[in-house]
Amino acid sequence: MKIATYNVNGVNGRLPVLLRWLAEEKPDVVCLQELKAPQEKFPEQALLDAGYHAIWHGQLSWNGVAILSRNSNIEEIGRGLPGDPEDLQSRYLEAMVDGIVVCCLYLPNGNPTPGPKFDYKLKWFGRLQARAQKLLEFNAPVVLVGDFNVMPTEQDVYKPKRWLNDALFRSEVRQAFHELVAQGWTDAIRTLYPDETIYTFWDYFRNAYQRNAGLRIDHFLLSPQLKNRLQSGGVDKHVRGWEKTSDHAPVWIELKP
Repeated sequence: MKIATYNVNGVNGRLPVLLRWLAEEKPDVVCLQELKAPQEKFPEQALLDAGYHAIWHGQLSWNGVAILSRNSNIEEIGRGLPGDPEDLQSRYLEAMVDGIVVCCLYLPNGNPTPGPKFDYKLKWFGRLQARAQKLLEFNAPVVLVGDFNVMPTEQDVYKPKRWLNDALFRSEVRQAFHELVAQGWTDAIRTLYPDETIYTFWDYFRNAYQRNAGLRIDHFLLSPQLKNRLQSGGVDKHVRGWEKTSDHAPVWIELKP
């Protein structure tokens, strides 16, 4: 099974890019973030025509997550991260796909810091840790997939000293990520490429993509039941070079049956 994550940065505006990538790479399951579309504006028919069923949690102008499946039914488990009934931001979606619990997430950016957006990010991270722990207790195969908006180590960021006070790299955020992984999760891409420089995001400014001045912020965390099924993975970096593309590139892993 090939599972991918892609912060599409506007599902309707980038639809030609998304459809082209789906046709070329044919992932079995795809988690999308930053749809930037209300529920009724999600391009369901275009994706059906491309061979993908979808569930989605939209929001006007901002956020939004979706799970696509090419060969299997999607059984929705829940939408919205538990722990705060007043949080209305569309950032989390859970589903069962082919026997695997797929959790698609778009963790808050948190900038500027300090401030309420950073406080919200840390609280959201705490709720994610609580949900992740609960998922592990189910003793089922689970993957946490998406844009975590965190570079876990200096290896994951171009010129790390420039990012020390950014909400994506502050020590509190990295600590939260490491505490999450320490529950028993496997960082799939870093496990496959322990010593390589790998980025998944390049800013639109200052020729970041051309200079490979990137960040690794899109991650797969695998539960213990999936650790030994991890076969391969990578970043479709070339997609970041396409016209009218997202500032993220698709990231993928393959799991053995």
